[in-house]
Amino acid sequence: MTKAFSVASWNVEHFKEDRSRVERVVDFLKKHKPDIFALYEVEGSVIFKELVQDMKDYTFHITEGPQVQEILLGIRQGLTAFFTQKIEFKSGATAMRPGALLTVTVADKHYPLLFLHTASGNDPRGLGLRDDMMLRAVDFRKSLDKAAKKAGGDSANYIFLGDFNTMGMEYKFVKGRDISAADELTKLEKQAKKRNMRLLSKSAPATWSNGSKSSIPDSNLDHVVAADHLVFTQFDGSDVSVRGWAEKKTTQEKDEWIRQYSDHSLLYFEVHKV
Repeated sequence: MTKAFSVASWNVEHFKEDRSRVERVVDFLKKHKPDIFALYEVEGSVIFKELVQDMKDYTFHITEGPQVQEILLGIRQGLTAFFTQKIEFKSGATAMRPGALLTVTVADKHYPLLFLHTASGNDPRGLGLRDDMMLRAVDFRKSLDKAAKKAGGDSANYIFLGDFNTMGMEYKFVKGRDISAADELTKLEKQAKKRNMRLLSKSAPATWSNGSKSSIPDSNLDHVVAADHLVFTQFDGSDVSVRGWAEKKTTQEKDEWIRQYSDHSLLYFEVHKV
């Protein structure tokens, strides 16, 4: 099958006014040559300006609002795409990031991509906000399917992705009430399956790390969920290639990459034409 477009999704922790770091991030991003990319935790308008100057073959969109951190999207010039900010994915929390919906058109077929950076925290509030945002993202397919069929097409070629912060919940007041990160992810998989979607497989078991000196273990926080009829390029048997610190062979290399770039690895995948 023929590739329709490629996507890179990357949380660059507290991405703000640091020229040397901006240059490193841009250079690393360019190596993967994505048709579309999303950067999460963008802080400050300076980053937008720097990217526009350094990546002239892309057009850009960024979320806006009272939140400190934004989602920035880059789209390779020549690719048809329509951007919409979706405030309903803030789940009623003023400081939360809105969803960034990008509808890409390739060979007269539409591919809605919803980029999300959900609530962090392993307390009940954090889990509750994430759970609500994930349910909204899954149920959004119903609306997209109606629109696709009304236009004379089949079901929507829907994908939602990003930093989902699937870290579970610690309930400190009653023993045995904790919810593991694995259980949180299992619930998402079951919800997705009800809407004929699936959680894409990844080439590494974890996407976030605080380094070798941290007491927090490496965690599986970043994900891609897609309509189950969509086909993706395989990377050693996985739908999504995890790139960055997850590829490093030694602890020293891994720690240095995290220091230079981000605590999150980059997710890369390629969508085939339907």
